[in-house]
Amino acid sequence: MKPRPTHWTRAFRARGLTGSRTRRLLELHLAVIVLAALVSMTALLVSYREVQNAAGEMRTHAAPAVQGVSATQLALLRAHQEAEVSVRFGIDEVVGAGARYEAQLSAAGQGLSRLSDVQIDGERGRGVLATVTGVLTSYSGSITPGTVKYVDDELMQRQKMSEAERQLNRPGTGVVPRLDVLQDHQMRRMGRISTLGPLQVTGWAVAELGLLVLTLTTLSALWLLRRRCGRSLDPWLLPTLLVAVALAVVPLWATAATQERLDAARHQLVRIEDTASDPLVRSGDTARDPDRLADAQQYVTRASTELRGGLAARSWQSWTYYGALGAGALVLLLPAAGLTRRLNADYYWRAG
Repeated sequence: MKPRPTHWTRAFRARGLTGSRTRRLLELHLAVIVLAALVSMTALLVSYREVQNAAGEMRTHAAPAVQGVSATQLALLRAHQEAEVSVRFGIDEVVGAGARYEAQLSAAGQGLSRLSDVQIDGERGRGVLATVTGVLTSYSGSITPGTVKYVDDELMQRQKMSEAERQLNRPGTGVVPRLDVLQDHQMRRMGRISTLGPLQVTGWAVAELGLLVLTLTTLSALWLLRRRCGRSLDPWLLPTLLVAVALAVVPLWATAATQERLDAARHQLVRIEDTASDPLVRSGDTARDPDRLADAQQYVTRASTELRGGLAARSWQSWTYYGALGAGALVLLLPAAGLTRRLNADYYWRAG
């Protein structure tokens, strides 16, 4: 016969069962914290980096590309307007005898050269720019003789000016309409770059939810240690709570600030594009409003300068990323070290 369990043996067995359950609970808390930390930090770092990459893409390519197309179109239209004025009022009456239109034509050529480096329409955009450069060369070959060479031959002058007009504005194949097509593609691409997409929103939701689970599990572990182990404050888990709260707030705030700048830049680029494509501006009616085209050029130049300042890189963007990376390591290692220490110190002999 088995000996009857005494009061002491019952207490010992109950204590052993309680200790075993506490160990399993601590192990479960540790597994949940590690999993939540890994998932939330992966989602947070990837999502934060995506927004910062979008800001860099806007700053180095998207914004200069959209600005460049608008400025180039306005420079071409202004050059043609100056050439028409020189023909209408006599070349001798224009200071510099063609210097104004030549300056604008040179600015347009420089703009096309810069666009080849920053355009965001890929191979299609490079093809459009190559074609536009060729047509622009033909345009220059028509507009220059029309304003300088055939001053005394009205018929040839009119023919050259007509050729230049067609090469500049002919629907579908002219320089300005081809640039319109490129600009349309770039505006759509710019909108995608500067907008927080569904995947990014989902990434942030996963990150914040993971940090919430981590925080609640850490609080539960603190309560468990206090109730079953008699340890009210754990020096490893308390910092974990503070780091988790900082991770839930600071990178999200930085992302919101960056996205606000991207939204402002997108709206500014839309206004720049609208100004360059305004039919009243493109009509170049020198009789009714001779300064409309020049005013549009000045606005685009001024808005572009403001935009570059708004998109300039901020030092805190990189520091926030590396700070989040370090905090992510802490939020993973601190609870792992704290709970593993309790398991080894208090429950190692009950393992298994």
